[in-house]
Amino acid sequence: MTGPQHPSPADRSDADGVEAHACPKCEAQPGSPCRSRGGAVASAYHTRRFTRVARLKKALRVPTPADRAPGRPWRPGTPPPAPVDPALPSADIRIGYARCSTLGQELDSQLDALAGHGIPRDKIFAEKISTRIRVRPKFEEALRTAREVKAHAPHCRVIFTVYEMKRLGRDAAELTALADHLTAHGLILEMLAGPLPGIYDPTGPGKLLFAFFAAMAETERENVRESTLEGLDAAARKGKHGGRPPVITDDMLHTMLRRRAGGESVEQIQPDLFIPTGKRKGHNPSVASIYRALTEHAKREAYPDAVEQAHADFAASRTATVPEPRPDSPDRASL
Repeated sequence: MTGPQHPSPADRSDADGVEAHACPKCEAQPGSPCRSRGGAVASAYHTRRFTRVARLKKALRVPTPADRAPGRPWRPGTPPPAPVDPALPSADIRIGYARCSTLGQELDSQLDALAGHGIPRDKIFAEKISTRIRVRPKFEEALRTAREVKAHAPHCRVIFTVYEMKRLGRDAAELTALADHLTAHGLILEMLAGPLPGIYDPTGPGKLLFAFFAAMAETERENVRESTLEGLDAAARKGKHGGRPPVITDDMLHTMLRRRAGGESVEQIQPDLFIPTGKRKGHNPSVASIYRALTEHAKREAYPDAVEQAHADFAASRTATVPEPRPDSPDRASL
């Protein structure tokens, strides 16, 4: 039994030469084999098509190579790349993108790295925005600019450059979709640092590596999130709560209670109170803040057990999978 027939290099070369032209008979466009009347891939190229190739003008028949699947249902192929005009410049064009998550972080190191890589400042798009926000204006503008540059200069390599992978996003699906989007528009992705520095090759091992490191970046983000939640929970158990400092401190509350007991109104007490810390340090607290603090104090005084039980239930829900029924609950009584 003979094995599968593989087209020889000469057959493939002839086929590539023929498919560089459109077929005047079956109207197959460049990059596609000829098709038969039944809608299948023709077993041989039509004469009027292959005679356009100088070396095949005297040939009687040019068969369709086996890798073009003759006899199978016809599908349009990929058109060959347009010929490059040697008079046009062929330099790489880079579009840079820099991002950090919070207003407190700085972009200077990323901007310097991108500018040092030869990207003009007017081709670098930067913003301070979290990756959790799906629509990032400067990121969308950078992608749109890269696509426009590629459309106006198809002979150039347009490279979308970032400092590292996590500047693009930390969700594996989002990163992979972005890589596919760049590939579909003929753009190249480049990273200057991180686990995958250099130009990203969208085919072969490059694609596998990119998918792997994208998944690793997502895992790293989840680990950081879990560690942060555990740290906040441990601090809360020690009585340390995050966020801005309270406007009404315990000392201020005692002063308010003493003066209220003496018959003074909130409006009379408010001008003598000053916020000790925070952005409004040295200012008077608002009347609403004072009333809110007095209301919360009254609730704690009226229902001290309920407040303590609420804190205990919250702590138990963070540590136990299934909460135990309370001693006085109907479930416990029925056991």
